[in-house]
Amino acid sequence: MTVPLLETRSISKSFGALRATNDVSFRLEEGARHALIGPNGAGKTTFINLLTGLLLPSSGEVLLKGEDITKMEEAARVKRGIARTFQINRLFRGLTVLENVYISIAERVGAASNLVTPAGKRSDVIDEAMSLLDRLKLADVADRTIAGLPYGRQRLVELAIALGQKPQVLLLDEPAAGVPSAESHIILDAIDALPKSIGVLIIDHDMDLVFRFAQRITVLVRGAVFAEGTPREIGANPDVRAVYLGQAHTHGA
Repeated sequence: MTVPLLETRSISKSFGALRATNDVSFRLEEGARHALIGPNGAGKTTFINLLTGLLLPSSGEVLLKGEDITKMEEAARVKRGIARTFQINRLFRGLTVLENVYISIAERVGAASNLVTPAGKRSDVIDEAMSLLDRLKLADVADRTIAGLPYGRQRLVELAIALGQKPQVLLLDEPAAGVPSAESHIILDAIDALPKSIGVLIIDHDMDLVFRFAQRITVLVRGAVFAEGTPREIGANPDVRAVYLGQAHTHGA
């Protein structure tokens, strides 16, 4: 069996008496397009926080390409190639779209000495940032401040920032939240254009997006793995349909 790109082994996280993540063993393969779903309170965001180092587990291990990174800090994991977007975006609202993406790229290439007025410092970084914005249909708003953008477009900026880190692993926590359904294809198109070596894990409540995106789906319930399989297998699983998808859901059936 090949070494997975990212793996957890019996990972658990407790907050006092609450066990938010319960003995989860998970594998994200190189080039995977994997979705994590589950009802509200299932522990999905907690699990992502454990993968990124925002939280440290109570027990268990996190491995990147077979290397134990369980105790590694979040910033160090970013430098190792783990990038994410958040359920609620964390953008510099007073800076422009271009400046936000510039900062991400400049940090990666070691050119982030001046983060107050970053744009205009390095033409190669600007060119890379504009290429990302063009891919995500954001080039026309490059000079607008984040505060003046519709929320859906802010979500796309956050995706551009994550891609600017050139990650090995991309973790997307509800990337389509607030994005008009007519524009959600932009997110999928951007993912499709990524190098096939990048492993992508997405959390989203938009089942149409999940089933269009995923090659494999893991279902969490009360912090534990409830089921895992292909979209067809998950869509046809009566237990999953009862607990989450709903009996009337027909994806993959």
